Amino acid sequence: MSISVITPKQLQDRIQAGDNVDLIDVRTPAEFREIHVPIARNTPLENLDPGSVLAGHPTSAPLYVICRSGSRGKQACEKLQAAGCTNVVNVEGGTLAWDQAGYPVIRGKKAISLERQVRIVAGFMALTGAVLSFVHPYWAVLSGFVGAGLMFAGITDTCGMAMILARMPWNQVGKSASAAPVKNCSTNTSPTCCG
Repeated sequence: MSISVITPKQLQDRIQAGDNVDLIDVRTPAEFREIHVPIARNTPLENLDPGSVLAGHPTSAPLYVICRSGSRGKQACEKLQAAGCTNVVNVEGGTLAWDQAGYPVIRGKKAISLERQVRIVAGFMALTGAVLSFVHPYWAVLSGFVGAGLMFAGITDTCGMAMILARMPWNQVGKSASAAPVKNCSTNTSPTCCG
């Protein structure tokens, strides 16, 4: 079954039209705290429980999914479809595209995106393997392992390292921060909204 896609503009038009939009953000709590769509609720991909997400959600109503750029959103959509949710829609380009389009967002404490963390760790491991291969040639295996992992991630569009990093303490936020009430800037015209 193919995954439906919606552009940020189409989603914003539905929000402004007063449609009941159920939007889940599947990034880490730290990424969500940094920037998110005002109506989104955070349900990290690594903790995504389709039963909990779908509880109380009308089966005929679309469930919108957003992440940073669309990749994790697609994975979440696949997981939700496998659980029986037939009307799931991925937001094209994710939060990056939403923000670049100039639509309302809530900003908080800065965080390093999960994708950037993966590049940092993979680069560090590859460099370490290359440098230590001068000490003993077996260390070159580390660089080869990282290269194979990156190739696998590119082919399958899943990344084991990202799944591990998403569970790290620096990617988590206390319950009070992630459960804070969300201001809806799309319906509030006050200049102090979401500031």
